Amino acid sequence: MDKWNLGVKALEKVNPDLIYSSISGYGQTGPYASRPGFASACEAMGGFRYVNGFPDRPSVRPNLSMGDTLAGFNAALGTILALYARDGGRAASKNGIRGQVVDTAIYEAVFNIMEGAICDYSGAGLVREPSGSTITGIVPSNTYKTKDGKGIVIGANSNQLFKRLMVKIGREDMANDPKYADNQGRVKHQIYIDSVIEQWTQTLDADTVKRHVDECQVPNGLIYSIKDIAEDPQYKARGQLEEVDIPHLKNKLLIPAIGPKLTKTPGETRFPGRKIGEDTDAVLKQMLNLSADELGKLRAEKIIG
Repeated sequence: MDKWNLGVKALEKVNPDLIYSSISGYGQTGPYASRPGFASACEAMGGFRYVNGFPDRPSVRPNLSMGDTLAGFNAALGTILALYARDGGRAASKNGIRGQVVDTAIYEAVFNIMEGAICDYSGAGLVREPSGSTITGIVPSNTYKTKDGKGIVIGANSNQLFKRLMVKIGREDMANDPKYADNQGRVKHQIYIDSVIEQWTQTLDADTVKRHVDECQVPNGLIYSIKDIAEDPQYKARGQLEEVDIPHLKNKLLIPAIGPKLTKTPGETRFPGRKIGEDTDAVLKQMLNLSADELGKLRAEKIIG
């Protein structure tokens, strides 16, 4: 942006009240600032890739550009904070704050979801390792296979939840065994506890497992594909999927709705977009006052489509 004379220093001269939001791989300062950064590389440096996967296999990449999404959220939140500091609240009137820079690094946005991993390391020298479909130090919380080949996540990791689940699956002996009475004890016996739960889930189809676990009020969730999401009544009831009409497509298109939900000023999709290049001529004529001959020349030189 600096090379195009659109960097912070250039624009703040024109408008000192400007909130300038920047997203880059490694931020605008530090020894790595000039490095190019994709979500994939920044997910690695942010620590997520290290803990994501199974101990005996290479690190796993989720089939999403998670780092980009997290950085987008961070940048949006930072922009809102900067706007509040400038336009509202005691800080603005007291300190005379005007514009400022929101400097978002993708690797930092990823690091922000690492919870207490750095505290574990600095306080006790513990390095959180990949743990497959479990989470370190919390038992039971895992993914279990069902008779019909599906997966269900069950989180019964409080003392009462564990007891209720064990009673439901017919293992009152484990529900009342002192060695499983608290999480610290259950962590020591994680492999056995998970095997007992999965022995039960594999005797039933996924919907039946879910019904039973719901009945004992233990948190659980079937592992959804995007097809499952599109057909789920909760998504529909919450208006989480919007239908938009795009003229050059034969069918209406499902898109994610705007979130989070606001009671008085809810978001909505007002315009689904146009064909690529559909408004090129109109924009260039109206904003740059180009003539038909000039547009024809740009088109002939393949500068515009």
